[in-house]
Formats: sequence, C-alpha cells, structure tokens
Amino acid sequence: MITPTWMPLMRRFSVLGFAVMIATHTLSAQSTLSHDNAFPTIIPSAESSSLEATGPTGGGVLDAVPAAPAAGGAGAGQNGSDNKRFYSFSHIAFEGGGGFSAPIGNDTPYITWGGHFIAGAGLHFSPRFTVLGEFQFLDNKLPGAFVAAGGGQTGNSHIISLTVDPVVDLFPKRVNSAYLTGGGGYYYKSTNFNVLGGYDFYGYPVFITANSFSSSQGGFNLGFGFTHRLGGVYGDGQMKLFGEARYIYIHTPPITETNGLGTTELIPVTFGIRW
Repeated sequence: MITPTWMPLMRRFSVLGFAVMIATHTLSAQSTLSHDNAFPTIIPSAESSSLEATGPTGGGVLDAVPAAPAAGGAGAGQNGSDNKRFYSFSHIAFEGGGGFSAPIGNDTPYITWGGHFIAGAGLHFSPRFTVLGEFQFLDNKLPGAFVAAGGGQTGNSHIISLTVDPVVDLFPKRVNSAYLTGGGGYYYKSTNFNVLGGYDFYGYPVFITANSFSSSQGGFNLGFGFTHRLGGVYGDGQMKLFGEARYIYIHTPPITETNGLGTTELIPVTFGIRW
C-alpha cells in the first residue's frame, strides 16, 4: 500500500504542535510562581488589627482613651483614706504623770497627804476635744491618832480608779493653753493598819498588815490645768507638758456602816506629759 505524500508532513506538524503546547504550559507555570513570590498576599488578622489599634507605641486610636478605674476605685479609695486618716497615730492620745494629793472635807481625820501617779489613753476627736480613759493610783498616809486607834504602828490608804474623762482645750492653736477636764467611774479604796514584822537583810524595818478594810464605789472628778506645747517647726507639735489640779469625790460608805469612813474628798496635783 502506497502512503500518500502528505502523511509525513502531518506527523511533523503534530509533533511540533505538541512540543509548542508543552513549552507554553511550562512558561505559564513559571510566570505564575514568579508573580506570587514578588507580590505576596497579605491577609490582616484580628490580632494584628487589635495590636495596631492599641499598640504600645502610642500611635493607636485607643491609646488616647484613659483606662477605666478599677471597681470601687475613686469612691472607695477616698473613703479608705479618710478612715485611715481618722485612725492615724495623730488621733491617738496618751498621758502619764504624777504628783501629790491632800484631803479636804470631813475625811481629814482619816487620811492625810500622799503621792499618786496617773496614766491614760484615748482619742483626739478634734484639736479642742479629747476623751481619755484614765488609771490612777493614790497612796496616802493615815493620821497618827487614827493609826493608834486601829491597833497599828503605821497606816496607809490606797485608792485605785478607772475613769472616763473628757478634756476641752480652751486655746488649741496656742503654744501655751489651758483646759478643763472632768469625768467619773470606778473607785476602790482600802485602809490598812500595819505593825512591825521584823527587819530585812540590810536592817530596814518590814511592816505587815495587821488590819484592813476596803470598799468599791463610784466617784467623779473635776479639774483645771495648763499645757505647754513641745516640738514642731511652728510650735504645732503633738507633745505637751501639763500641770493640773483636780477635785475628787468618792462615795465611800458612811462611818456608821461596816468598812465606812464617810465620803472621801481629795485634791491631787499632777505634772506630766501628753501626746
């Protein structure tokens, strides 16, 4: 069989066309890959947008908005500061002192001069007004005739008190000021008759209590005093020296009752320091 002359020519064109198709497809794939590398696709994420809006560099819009205060921030902080300021150390009051005391009234036959000390603590409610809780111990001697009648050689009267006493400063802004005070509370009084029990190692006499009686009752006090402020750049320190005199009335049992010597009245004079 004789093959027509155009068949070899068609085969050559077919092979050439197939080769051109392969070459075109290869070039197209390389061009697409090169375009993707040159211009990568950027997809913004929520995280990057948020970071851009509130970025630490201060360029974001949200940087201009102040942060909201924590719960209970402003109001609670202010009230907390006020409470802390009220209970600060400057509002706490202290005192300590001592001195001498003398009897007055109908108890002079049963008690005589002596010494005492006082300690107290409380609160300054204002520069003018303070309330103190005070502990006081008074040690007074007994008159000789009364000691002999009680069967002793020496004697003493001990008075212990726990009272609440307001103090009103008349001139709170001055370095030197005056004040009024007074209050009342619980008083315990014991009367003791002592006899010689022997001598100690150094030869001093030792007395023992041979007879004693006591009573517990209420009482009150009234006083007047002066203060001198210490310290402070402008004389406004918290510490003060004070000197005062008080009248003390103790409702001890009458002499007609057991353990009674009648009401007790004393004038203690005290010198000390207050904060």
